[in-house]
Amino acid sequence: MRKILLYAALVIALAVCDGSFTSRVSAGGGSGGGGGTVGVTWLGTLGGNSSQAYEASSNGSVIVGYSSNPSGSYRAFRWTVTGGMQDLGDFGYAYAAAYGVSSDGSVVVGEAWNANFEQRAFRWTAAGGLQDLGTLGGPYAVAAEVSANGLVVVGEAWTADSNTRAFRWTAATGMQELGTFGGWDSGAYGVSADGSVVVGRAQDPSGQWHAYRWTAATGMVAIGDLGLSSEAFSVSADGTVVIGRSDDRAFRWTAAGGMQDLGTLGGYGAAAYDVSANGAVVVGDSSNASGMRRAFRWTAATGMKDLSTLYPVESGSYLVYANAVSADGLKVVGYGYNRQKLRYEAFSTK
Repeated sequence: MRKILLYAALVIALAVCDGSFTSRVSAGGGSGGGGGTVGVTWLGTLGGNSSQAYEASSNGSVIVGYSSNPSGSYRAFRWTVTGGMQDLGDFGYAYAAAYGVSSDGSVVVGEAWNANFEQRAFRWTAAGGLQDLGTLGGPYAVAAEVSANGLVVVGEAWTADSNTRAFRWTAATGMQELGTFGGWDSGAYGVSADGSVVVGRAQDPSGQWHAYRWTAATGMVAIGDLGLSSEAFSVSADGTVVIGRSDDRAFRWTAAGGMQDLGTLGGYGAAAYDVSANGAVVVGDSSNASGMRRAFRWTAATGMKDLSTLYPVESGSYLVYANAVSADGLKVVGYGYNRQKLRYEAFSTK
């Protein structure tokens, strides 16, 4: 998923955050963070027992994601050092999540449920609040990412015949369907800084998923795989470096070099979820030699490194997923286990 696989995404994530299983998904906001640990800031919650960070502004000063509140509902949040966690609201039902944020932190995108229990894609600003971006004819939509300037939103939405399709949205065009490779479904999960390049996954007639790179001039172009299938989750600012997962392996793709397997932390599987603006720093999760999922940071010089060793946490804590990296490549955000609070919680490296 880069981060989102529509409809099932939030349900799965809720179980993750509740600690039912270990999987993806010092100032503290809300009810407070875990205190000052070496290298990591725990971001706290909105009063509940879990949270997860999905994206950061260009310098990492604004972070978005979702958190449980005292009632057990999951709420979209926007976090800053000075303001902590801000609940961004909903469309009439108590569940929402934020997945993307603009470069300056002023525009947030994600999903919020309405009174009919339908997931709706939103674009949020402080002045306008939550804006429903519509759908492609069906009842559901999710906004997965927003361009650096906040003007282009990508994600996936149901069509009238209940297929899921990738979309690209602007205020001028509304929600534009990006198509498939002849199959039923597709999704868009990453967008370049200017909004001109979109990446994601699309099915062929056999139902196999293929990572793609889309522009208005070329349409969807498959970028290959490491075996059978692939999906792209993010793209560099200029649209030239694509990252994601293929056959349960993290990859980094360029037109010149093709799809590069980034390895693992000693186990079998890995996935790359985000890349820095210049394409040099990749983050995601991988299984280690013990079979546990752990967050990683990758560069060509260092290879794949366990984030918990690069940014040490207190004894008993660990970082499970690195969902995003700031544009400058210096801050990583995601989700880990905070031993001091005995909960799974959003984090940011310092």
